[in-house]
Amino acid sequence: MHWLSTFPHLNDDFLRMLKKSIDSGFRDFTRAYGDPIESFFSPLQYFLIHSERFLTNTPWPIILLLIAAIAWLGSRDWKVVLSTVATLVVIGLFDMWDDTMKTISMIFVSTVLSVVIGIPIGIAMSRSDRLRNAINPVLDVMQTMPSFVYLIPVVMLLGIGKVPGLIAVVVYAIPPVIRLTDLGIRLVDKDVLEAADAYGSSSWQKLKNVQMPLALPTIMAGINQTIMMALAMVVIAAMIGVEGLGQPVLKAIANQYFTLGVFNGLAIVGIAIIFDRVSQAFGRRLQKHREIIHG
Repeated sequence: MHWLSTFPHLNDDFLRMLKKSIDSGFRDFTRAYGDPIESFFSPLQYFLIHSERFLTNTPWPIILLLIAAIAWLGSRDWKVVLSTVATLVVIGLFDMWDDTMKTISMIFVSTVLSVVIGIPIGIAMSRSDRLRNAINPVLDVMQTMPSFVYLIPVVMLLGIGKVPGLIAVVVYAIPPVIRLTDLGIRLVDKDVLEAADAYGSSSWQKLKNVQMPLALPTIMAGINQTIMMALAMVVIAAMIGVEGLGQPVLKAIANQYFTLGVFNGLAIVGIAIIFDRVSQAFGRRLQKHREIIHG
């Protein structure tokens, strides 16, 4: 491979200086603005801590009934509800309840945050091709960047803990909900929009009463993907102090505890299946509703 030595490259000294100046600049930025940024994210910490306390301190039968009710409201399918309850009971029997509740809390908060941030961005993209062309490359980078890389700037800015982990999870998981919100609104039938215009609907009324309801099944598919990506990030986020099922998996890797790793890994799979089945069933119900409207 001697030909590689002839490949044109930047001068070594210049490259070293460039890397050094970028690193020192980022360190100076974190020293100057780290505390204000940390205080800016304190409401997130409050939300995350209280949702975690609610799930871990509430007696398990109440949480089980609450999750079963949510599964029923989302799916209207007793098979989904029974499989959800059975999965959670098995998790509890294997003494993984607290870690599972902490993981569910993290997924819940990161999904809410992704939806609150992602849907408005998706709506804005659907209204402007220029904005869409500007944001799409950013989303491409976010989706292809190795997940470990997200941890570096977050840890440098905010240190180790729940909030840095939450931000890393949101950054990793948010692209699908943005993309599919944009896509869902763009796929709304033009004839329907023309009918809304004929009735004198304003831009806001069209969005609220026509575009969002019809785009909702596609948006739900985006939320489903966001939840799955957030769960995939749980083990990696455990490296920077996020509590839950990820930490026992890391402990199992470090100490070669086979059963600990497998059981906690299966618990993550179980939660993923619950979230996936409920959100997909809800999306299918919305799809049927849309078909009835079109019909």
